[in-house]
Parts: sequence; structure tokens; C-alpha cells
Amino acid sequence: MKVADLLREFPVPSYEEWRAAAEKSLKGASFEAKLLSPTYEGITLMPVYRREDVEGLPHLTGLPGLAPYVRGTQALGHVTRGWEVSQEIADPSPEAFRQTAADALKRGQTMLNVVLDPDALAGQDPQPVAEAAPDAAPPQESAQTGVGTGVSIFTPADMEQALEGISLETVPVFLHTGGLTVPMLSLIIRHLEQKGEDPGKLRGLVGADPLGTLAETGRLPCTLDRAYQDMAEATKWAVRFAPNLRSIHVRSHPYHNGGANVVQDLAFSLATAVEYVRALLERGLTIDQIAAKVQFSFSIGSQVFLEIARLRAARLLWATVVEAFGGSLEAQKMQIHARTSAWNKTVLDPYTNLLRASTEAFSAIVGGADSLHVSPFDEAIGPADEFSRRIARNTQLILKDEAHLDRVADPAGGSWYVEWLTDAVAEKAWMLFQQVEEHGGMAKALQDGFVQQLVAQTAAEKRENIARRKERIVGVNMYPNSAESIPAEKQADGKREAHWKRLQAYRSRFKQDILAEKLTELRKGSDGLLYKALEAVRTGATLGDLARAIGQEQSIAVQPIPFQRAAEAFEALRKQAEEYRQRSGQEPQVYLAAVGPLSRYKARADFCTEFFAVGGFAVLGLEQPAASAEEAAARALSSGARIVVICAEDERYPEIVEPLARALKEKRSDVIVLLAGFPAPDQAEAYRAAGVEEYVHLRGNCWQLLYDLQKRTGVIA
Repeated sequence: MKVADLLREFPVPSYEEWRAAAEKSLKGASFEAKLLSPTYEGITLMPVYRREDVEGLPHLTGLPGLAPYVRGTQALGHVTRGWEVSQEIADPSPEAFRQTAADALKRGQTMLNVVLDPDALAGQDPQPVAEAAPDAAPPQESAQTGVGTGVSIFTPADMEQALEGISLETVPVFLHTGGLTVPMLSLIIRHLEQKGEDPGKLRGLVGADPLGTLAETGRLPCTLDRAYQDMAEATKWAVRFAPNLRSIHVRSHPYHNGGANVVQDLAFSLATAVEYVRALLERGLTIDQIAAKVQFSFSIGSQVFLEIARLRAARLLWATVVEAFGGSLEAQKMQIHARTSAWNKTVLDPYTNLLRASTEAFSAIVGGADSLHVSPFDEAIGPADEFSRRIARNTQLILKDEAHLDRVADPAGGSWYVEWLTDAVAEKAWMLFQQVEEHGGMAKALQDGFVQQLVAQTAAEKRENIARRKERIVGVNMYPNSAESIPAEKQADGKREAHWKRLQAYRSRFKQDILAEKLTELRKGSDGLLYKALEAVRTGATLGDLARAIGQEQSIAVQPIPFQRAAEAFEALRKQAEEYRQRSGQEPQVYLAAVGPLSRYKARADFCTEFFAVGGFAVLGLEQPAASAEEAAARALSSGARIVVICAEDERYPEIVEPLARALKEKRSDVIVLLAGFPAPDQAEAYRAAGVEEYVHLRGNCWQLLYDLQKRTGVIA
């Protein structure tokens, strides 16, 4: 029998029929409360989507490779070209970087993703005071310097060592340069000159994101005007000499890592790009030239369909913006780099990060990212090792070579859910983008704290939901592995002294008076920055020399958006419990004063055991339920535990709670008595009068209660 015949015999039920069946299965519970899902973006997700939900959406008529590029910028998507496997490489020394990069490029990586250390991103040489006092001893390592969390490249010699055996003529590069582009681009061009390679063959990105850097760190080493002039000079050079190199970077990471929602980081990224477009138009570039040099980077979170929709919406909105500026169809194409989220990665139960990163990578690829970094599972613990790097890289290769995600263009296209969600994200992001524009643009919004306030509000909402376990983090605030040892934080070997000595040795090869002349020329004017910087590099200028000269010793500061991870608060509880165990010789303990047959309240007992385990508490007494309140009180007191949780079925509470609580308090006044469950208000008042202090239940603030208990019992030293 044919499918069409089957469909005639079994007609498709109407939405009304489906909803009636759904409400029946809810047994009186509210359809809206149970089945509608509100998001942090202000979007309400339905349990089912229909053709009617997407009727009239204008973007549905588009095809892959055609404007407005919702379905991708290439007609065949990843089928012909694939995405770039662009794993971040952050080894601190140029030599270690070279070894890691060479190994990765042999084993499936296709783009060289260079992560600079914070000093290089800030335009500072290692130990810059050594320039004024070259005989002074280098200082001690400092946690504030950030050395070791990226590669230290400050001179063409560093570049040569880092890229030995790697040709930038054949391997595309992805290099975020912080707030300024010209200093690092000058080093790269000089490196290519010395190797006899053609800078015109550079592909990928060497670009700055001054507004993103300002949001992330709170400061720039120059004024915005100088940063925009730097961006314009680098872009003009790329337009003329390196057609396949992008020089303008727009990152969502500072907002995502601060706790922003998808709509916020998309809107802020769009507003940032518009600010850059306007600044470069004022400096003599055309919209087609500018748009062709913009590289967007997005952090990809754990909500699979929302993230797919976000990337599709991003292309739609960027095409709209470029069209409004008069850009061509080709200029309206958005180039997207994606990285898996740092916000949701955990120190505890770290192998779960493998699964998180896999779903995020899936979202990025299906959403149409052009290049992708999958974070190693131990990213939150410290620098990746060979094993975690290999697994992260192979995650991409499996999605390509085994899951075959590169075999179809826009695999999510046509899904009523994804198409509806794409439109919803685009509409919400466009509204927020317009608010930023009304505020005076992204720079003004950052300087006034408007952006920071919105991100902080969303972050606080997320933290509250995590604390109450409405939002679950597997292995941390839900389903903890109580037997695991807390991983020791891995520290990068920054070798600051070695970097400092290497820099001094490099300086000694050049005549400082000639270098000073070249830096004076660089400091004077705005035009020709890149060419003047390149002349200075040829006479011995370092990255820090160039940044100071371009920035003219001026700076700008705003309130930064702090980097956060979702799991940090609960991880701190576990860490404090582990430190207590090391001090006292035992874990902090809770006694479960269970009364009656376990079968009647096992679900509640299991809930309590897990509830306290996420805070590092060991739960005692479950294996020996008592027959009476008196017996339960005696056992609880003999255990020595400061915290006692009364646990039984609701029907028995009126009989046992008050006498049990009073017995505990009379014998030991400092005991903390809790009750498993959430009784009616009149009962709760009577129980509190008898000595019950708090209730352990599904709707409670788990983190707050555990923190308070740790504080009261001396777990927090």
C-alpha cells in the first residue's frame, strides 16, 4: 500500500483534536503552565508547531546562497566547501605553540586559530617597565598579568618561531588582535617579507574588536577615534593587497560570557558592526569594502534550536543592515565563526562538557557557521592537554565524516519550529538593536552602562534559576557525582621571565635612535599608520612600541562585563566542603531522620540526598529508618551531625514533626532542624514554633540554603 493511501485511511487530526488529547493527558493541570516554555529572550516556545505558524514569514521564499541569506551564504552550504576546523591554540611560548599547531594541522585542523595572551591583546610588551630600566630584575609571576593563557608574540622573531614550518600562504589564519589591528598585522607582514612569502595570499582574519574589548576588559589602550583609524588603515591595506583577509572583528563572546541571552548578544553584535561601518565610512571606505572585511564570532550555547535560529537570524539582520547602507548582494553575506560556550562549562564532572560541546557544535554547523572552535572538555579547569585537544578536534571531524552534516545545505530549513524561531529571534534582536541606536550607538550605550545593565539583569535571572535548580547543570546542581575528586586547577606556565629576556635580546639587535625616529613618525599622523608601523618594525619596534605610538598614550575606560560561568556558585560549595574535609578529616554531614517504611517516602529521601550532595554534604541515616519520633531523635543526636532533616510521608508529619523537632532542640540547642517537603502555611507556622528552621523542597533556593548551612556549621572557614 502506498503512503498516500495510508494517509487517506488515517486522516491527520486537527490542532484542536491534538490539544484536547494533550489536556486530557495532563489530568487537569494547566496546558499553558505545563507545556509553554518561556525563554530568557522573552520568547514563549510552544509544544508543537504547525504550517499556520509560519504562514506569511517573508524569509521562507529564500534559498541557500540567495539574499537575505537566512539559509546560508553558499548555494550548497557545507556540501562543496565545508566549514573550517578552527581549534584555538593558546600555548604560551612560540615554540610550544608551533609544536601544537603543527600537530593539529596534520590531524584534521584546517585553520590556524591563534589565541594571544592578555598582554599582547592589550598592546603591552611583557614587563614593559624593563624598557625604562633594562638592568632591573624581572618581576615575579602575577596572576593579574594573564601571561600563559595565550601565546606571547611581540616581535617578528616570535612570529617566526611560532610559525616555523607553517605557511600562511596555504593555511588560513584566525587571529583576534584585541583593540588594535595594525601592530599585530605589521608583525605578520614583516614575517612574510622575511620568509619571501606573499602577504596578498593571506586568508581568514587578522582583526580587532575595540568595542568588544572595551566591554570585556573595561579599557582600551587608546581612544575610540584612534582605534577606528587603526581599523580603517588595516582595512584599506587588506582591500588593496589581501582580498581574502578580513580585518574587522565583531564578537558576541563578552556579552555571552557575562550572562547575556541570545537576543542581547546578537543585538549588541549587530550594533557594534554598525558602529564600525559608520566609523569606516567616515574614513573613506565604501560599504562594500567594509562589509567584505567584517568577521562575526558567536558563542554557541546549549539550546540547540535557539542557537540554530540565532545564526540564521543573524544573517538575515546583517543582510538588512548592509542593504540599508547601500551594499551589494555580495556584501550582504555574513561570515560567521562560532565557538562552543564557555559560560556553561564545568569544573565538576568535566567529561559532561564533551556532550555539551558536541550539541553546541551541532547547532553551529546546522546553523551555517563558516568556521568552528569546539572547546576542550577541561577548558574551565585550565590549559588543554594533548588528549583534550584531540577529542575536541575529533568532535568536529566526527560530525563531518561520520554524521555527514556537510551533505546538505541548511538542514534545518523548512522546519516550522526553526523557521518560526528564526523570525522570533530576528524580531526581538532588531527591537533591541534599535534601542541601542536610539541610545546613541554601541559606544555610547557602553559608556553609559546601558549594555552592562541589561546583561547584568539577565545574568542575575540565570543565577537565580540555577540556584533554585529551575535551570539544571548536570553534575553540578543536579545529579552530582559525590565520589569524584574535585579536579585541581591547572595553571599555565607563563614563563614571564623567559618572555622578558627574549624581548631584551631582540631589542639589543637594533639601533634605538633609529627606532625612536620611526616611532615618532608613527605617533604624528593618522594616515598611513600601517606603512609607518611596518617601517618601525623593520627597525626593531615591538608590539608594545607600536600600540603605544598608535594610541598616543591615551585610553578609554568603561565598566567591564565580568566573565562568569553558570556553575561557579555551586562549584564553590563543593570546593568549600572538600577543604573542610581536609581540615576536619570528614565531610560535612546531614542526618536524615527518616520515620516509617522507606517505600512510602523514598522519592523524597532520594531528593534530599541529592539536594545536599550538590553542596558536598554526606547524608547519614537513610539506611536505618526509625519507627517513631523518639527513636529518630535519639539516632540523630548520636550521629553528631549538626544538621538534621526530618523525612517521612506528608500524612505522618502532623504526628511526628513537632515532638521530633522539640526533642532535638531540647537535647542540643545548636542543632539545625530542617523538614523535607513544603507544608501548608498553618502547619509550617506550628513546625517553626517547634524548632524547624527551613524546608527542603523543589521550589526552594538550593544554593542559598546550602551556603547558609555551610556558613553556620563552619564549613566556610
